[in-house]
Amino acid sequence: MSGPERATVTSDPELAPPIDTSVAHPARRYDYWLGGKDNFAADRASGDAVAAAFPTIRTAAIENRGFLRRAVKHLAEQAGIRQFLDIGAGIPTRPNTHEVAQAIDVAARVVYVDNDPVVLVHGRALLTSSTAGAAAFVGADVCDPDKILGDEQLRSTLDWSQPVALMLVAVLHFVGDDADPYGIVKRLVEAMPAGSYLVMSHATAEHFPPELVADIAAGRYGPFWPRSRERFARFFDGHELVPPGIRSVAEWRAEAEPQPRPTAADTAAYATVARIS
Repeated sequence: MSGPERATVTSDPELAPPIDTSVAHPARRYDYWLGGKDNFAADRASGDAVAAAFPTIRTAAIENRGFLRRAVKHLAEQAGIRQFLDIGAGIPTRPNTHEVAQAIDVAARVVYVDNDPVVLVHGRALLTSSTAGAAAFVGADVCDPDKILGDEQLRSTLDWSQPVALMLVAVLHFVGDDADPYGIVKRLVEAMPAGSYLVMSHATAEHFPPELVADIAAGRYGPFWPRSRERFARFFDGHELVPPGIRSVAEWRAEAEPQPRPTAADTAAYATVARIS
């Protein structure tokens, strides 16, 4: 394998204001649950508050990362996908999307997208790619798909004549209905080349106690919109689900993982992969 080189990184100064360490951010809170160090007191306090209400949240975060790894591995090994667009990428946590893909093919190309300034800083400093492939970082918000799709670095990193895996892993439950999450996904999907895939995971409140549901609705844990299995399935209308279809993040193609698996209630998140029709 060729030696590593620094990933190319782009960011938008207007999108990445000075970091406010006094306000919890989902990406940094997620980093805390995963055992990372790129978080602040507000993120840890918020993370602990969520954990008090939902004690298996760390398990859910770990299993979500496991789903991402398995989905990328499956698409690279079984579907021949060599390009990945990872939106809402979060703070780099190994193995990253490009590390999983490039372990299968060193020429794999990945573009990460996120809107958190801490994520952009760490993306710039830490992401590396094989010299045969590429790993780029774009500063943008999932709620602005046209900005993402029109980004010059994204357009030059990915070959738009070849399939792309569009990854929206644990990001759309931060997008409320008033922002039209289904329209966002539709816009992104329509821009993907023929033979592309859609990879998604999404929190659900179906296993939460009523008091936690009420706290979420009241905004106690910040902007957060968990959705039912039926509403999650709507994101894939018209597309072909890859077997085994919609499962919890702990169960999707997890036969080789340590057993027994965490329950659907432990993870409270659905996941699936679909071939874009």
